[in-house]
Amino acid sequence: MASKRDYYEVLGVSKGASETEIKKAYRKMAKKYHPDANPDNKEAEAKFKEVSEAYEVLSDPHKKAAYDQYGHAAFENGGMGSAGGFGGFSGMDMGDIFSDLFGGGFGGFGDIFGGGSSSRRRGPQRGSDLQVNITISFEESMFGCQKSVTIPTGEVCPKCHGSGAKEGTSAETCPNCHGSGQERVTTRTPFGMAQTVRTCSHCGGEGKIIKEKCSNCGGNGNVTSNKTITIDIPKGIASGQSIRKRGFGGAGTKGGPNGDLLIQVLVTPSRQFTRQGNDLYTEVPINMVQAALGDEITIPTIDGDEKYTIKAGTQPDTRITLRGKGAYNVKNDKARGNLIVTLKVVIPTELKREQKDLLQKLGESFNGINHKKKGFFSK
Repeated sequence: MASKRDYYEVLGVSKGASETEIKKAYRKMAKKYHPDANPDNKEAEAKFKEVSEAYEVLSDPHKKAAYDQYGHAAFENGGMGSAGGFGGFSGMDMGDIFSDLFGGGFGGFGDIFGGGSSSRRRGPQRGSDLQVNITISFEESMFGCQKSVTIPTGEVCPKCHGSGAKEGTSAETCPNCHGSGQERVTTRTPFGMAQTVRTCSHCGGEGKIIKEKCSNCGGNGNVTSNKTITIDIPKGIASGQSIRKRGFGGAGTKGGPNGDLLIQVLVTPSRQFTRQGNDLYTEVPINMVQAALGDEITIPTIDGDEKYTIKAGTQPDTRITLRGKGAYNVKNDKARGNLIVTLKVVIPTELKREQKDLLQKLGESFNGINHKKKGFFSK
């Protein structure tokens, strides 16, 4: 499979490009390759998906920081979130794109896709959710534990307090749109002159322009730093289940709340037990004498070994159930599943001469008794 292209290369911008430059580059590429502007063009559709995925990452300060540090590996194998690909626009107003493609006065695309919502886009936005994987042992999953994870987390820039402007300065009202985030464009059509409203090309719809950017955050208003947090793993958690830590995800913008951190738990298999729901399964070997005469045996459980008396005449693969000895219910640690034990009768493959003689005499003592079960018709 071909490796992914560098996201900056996809959008045609440098690694130090500003948020506005990235947004403008994306809008230009999206307009060029959008499927509605290139019907039945598979190549253009693939390009549109590629630029959308690149913008999904580079438009998000937290994902951008992770990508700058780890490249595509930051979003692979269940890493910290994933690029949205086709359809993942990370807050990009689709009404703006369709207005540019078709004109805000035609077909109502602005209304359908949220056109005229620049004021909403400029308001507080919740940060993106992040995901990390942690691996724990089977024993830890049974009884719960604590784990520490280090994640890159976003927070409001302490130097500019989220404004993105250099200390002692502030963002200025865009002189082109006068703070509205929109501009009116007059175009000639077959039906005469038409006036449409689109996102301001000067400020990218923000309504404000930062002339001198904060040196600490580069104008983003947020900074990323590594943070170690402790995760409480509840008893009974199963492999593949997730824990949500609210407010530990990507930083919000314009005063918006942080996203959440999702911790997916992976459990290493046990050599002794297998799990189905909250029930545990195991096998215990017994010899043929124990099966024939009965005996007190030791059964391993997650709480420790337990004594159990098997009946005389126990048949191979007999199942016994120890109630309440299974896994804890992750939602109610007072409830537990069962432990189902299969008794495996082990037939020896090597016998001493005297053992063979004893078995021979035992066989002869049955006096030709046929232990086969009667068939249906013989009954």
